[in-house]
Amino acid sequence: MKRNVFIASLTLIAALLILFSIPALAADAKLLRMATTTSTDDTGLLDYLKPYFVKETGIDIQWVATGTGKALKLGENCDADVLLVHAPDAEKKFVADGFGLDRNVVMYNDFVLIGPASDPAGVKGKSVKECLNTISGKKIKFVSRGDKSGTHQAEQILWKASGLPVPDKESWYAQAGQGMLTTIQIAAEQNGYTLTDRGTYIKYEDVMKGNPPLKILVEGDDLLKNIYSVIVVNPAKCPNTKADLAKTFSDWMGKPSTKNLITGFKLSGKQLFFISAK
Repeated sequence: MKRNVFIASLTLIAALLILFSIPALAADAKLLRMATTTSTDDTGLLDYLKPYFVKETGIDIQWVATGTGKALKLGENCDADVLLVHAPDAEKKFVADGFGLDRNVVMYNDFVLIGPASDPAGVKGKSVKECLNTISGKKIKFVSRGDKSGTHQAEQILWKASGLPVPDKESWYAQAGQGMLTTIQIAAEQNGYTLTDRGTYIKYEDVMKGNPPLKILVEGDDLLKNIYSVIVVNPAKCPNTKADLAKTFSDWMGKPSTKNLITGFKLSGKQLFFISAK
């Protein structure tokens, strides 16, 4: 009799465990994993958008913010369901290689070249090509992300577009291997120049109470546009990814109401992101 009671008790406990695990399993089924660039996180854009996305779709979202190169690798390794990144050439290759289902261009801002207010290189107001040729020629300190991020890849393209080899071990060229805000801080400490997206610069400016040591010196050049895209990780490559949730997020980012949220997102009264015309 006691043995039967014991077995019945175990059966009840097992049933209760299964019952109480169902909500957790259901919740996990509605959890979207995203890999993204540091700028969307550092600026606060994702924290701003998340409550609206969760409310409208019932899907929770968690993200890892890293350089675009690493974010794409997370997609390749099936460690993310969706990507929000900003390195067009690398993204197109990712899709062409079968790792992404589509590439949905959703927004943009621009890159800016920043440096000390004293501008020891004398590049303020010059074109990107003039600026980089001057920095290289005078061997003025330049701090690179050096992390295969979207910004790092854009910087490498700019050196080449300027008719220069991409610097590597030159004494005046430092590779931080860090996120954008940290790279800016290193450049400031070394009285050097760096390339950043405008959104992160506005965040940096806000952190420095409107008086940052590094100022925008080169901007508005056609070479400096910075485009962000959403890519759904291909379930044919990664069967366990949640492509349906990822597609919902990609579609949501393209909705007129979401576009209004993105353009309405400001810091210190300044707009950080703009809507891409496809």
